[in-house]
Amino acid sequence: MTESIAGIAVPDSTLATEATELVRTTAPPLIYHHSRRVFLFGSLQGKRLGRAADPELLYIGAMFHDLGLVDPYRRTDQRFELDGADEARRFLEARGVPEPDIRKVWEGIALHTTPEVPYRLEPEVALVTAGVETDVLGIGYRDLDPQDIAAVTAAHPRPDFKREILAAFTEGFKDRPTTTFGTVNADVLEHFVPGFRHIDFVEVIQNSDWPE
Repeated sequence: MTESIAGIAVPDSTLATEATELVRTTAPPLIYHHSRRVFLFGSLQGKRLGRAADPELLYIGAMFHDLGLVDPYRRTDQRFELDGADEARRFLEARGVPEPDIRKVWEGIALHTTPEVPYRLEPEVALVTAGVETDVLGIGYRDLDPQDIAAVTAAHPRPDFKREILAAFTEGFKDRPTTTFGTVNADVLEHFVPGFRHIDFVEVIQNSDWPE
C-alpha cells in the first residue's frame, strides 16, 4: 500500500524507491529523515499555496538535495547544492527520465538555499525550497496545521535537529570555504570555524583589476 503521512502520499514508484534506498544507505539518518520531511513539508506548503508539483519529481529533489554534504557525493571544488543536483541528474539520466523533468529536479536542488528565486519557477523547484525553509528555518511553520506537523515529525523525528544540521553543514563546507561566497552557507562557517571570514563582495569590487 502507498504510504500516506499527513495526507500526503509518498511516491512508491521504482524511481522513488531506488532514490529512497540510495539516500537511506549512503546518508546518515539525520539527512534521510530531513529529506523525507522536506518532501512532506514542501507538499503541504504546495497545497496551502495552490501549487501542485509532480510528486515523483518533487520527491527526488527532496531526497537528493543534501547529498552534497556526504561522501561519496561531496566534492570540494563547488557548492554543495551542485553536488546533490549533479548526482540527481546522473541518477535520472541513467533511468531514462526526460531532460525537461531532469532540469526541474536539478534546479530545485541547486537553488534550494537561494531566497525568493525558486518561487518564480515551476512547483517542482519552488516546493523543494518551501520544504527546506519549513524544516530548517521554520518559515511557514505557523501556516501549517499542527496535526500535520505532528504526523510528519512522528514519522520522521527531528531530535536535536538544529544543532545536528548545523554541525552537518559545517562539516560539509569547512574544507571548501570559498564555495560559500555569496550564500547563506558562509554564515555557518563564520559561526563554527575559528578565524573564518566570509569573502566580502565590496572588497572584491574594490580590489579587482579594474583601475577605477
